[in-house]
Amino acid sequence: MSLTSICVYCGSRAGHDETFTDQANALGQEIALANWRLVYGAGDVGLMGTVARAAQAAGGNTFGVIPKHLVDMEVGKTDLTTYVVTETMHERKKVMLMNADAVVVMPGGAGSLDEFFEVLTWRQLGLHNKPIILMDVNGYWGPLRDLLTHIVDSGFADASLLDFVQSAPSAGDVMALLRRALS
Repeated sequence: MSLTSICVYCGSRAGHDETFTDQANALGQEIALANWRLVYGAGDVGLMGTVARAAQAAGGNTFGVIPKHLVDMEVGKTDLTTYVVTETMHERKKVMLMNADAVVVMPGGAGSLDEFFEVLTWRQLGLHNKPIILMDVNGYWGPLRDLLTHIVDSGFADASLLDFVQSAPSAGDVMALLRRALS
């Protein structure tokens, strides 16, 4: 039986709201306590480092993927269960998604948006059927949800695009959605 794996995209910075860090801690811990594997960007900074350290502290399995040009900048976390160094960012994203059963997007910046839009596009094109959940801590992803609705309303995507993405405000709510989606 394979290990259920959750890909978490999140910021290499912590952001200004302490709730982001609190929820990263909670998500890492809850993934580990569910006996699931955390798949993430292998950094030891920002929310990335927080979610990984929380999963590790709770005894979780961790699978990190980092491109070689970011090993120093994101402080590659080499003490993970599995640590993979790729040649490119594109390869990183592919390895992360291919080794996950679902995707959670925590607050983050341009990199998190890039990862989100790639997995959303791949889902829209039928390249995968994995759940995509925006962890909408304190409404962080509200403007993104509005943008997706605007894209559909403007005729650039079918309304089904909105069905590919779910939102939850906290780690506990994300875990509830994951349990339903993966059962």
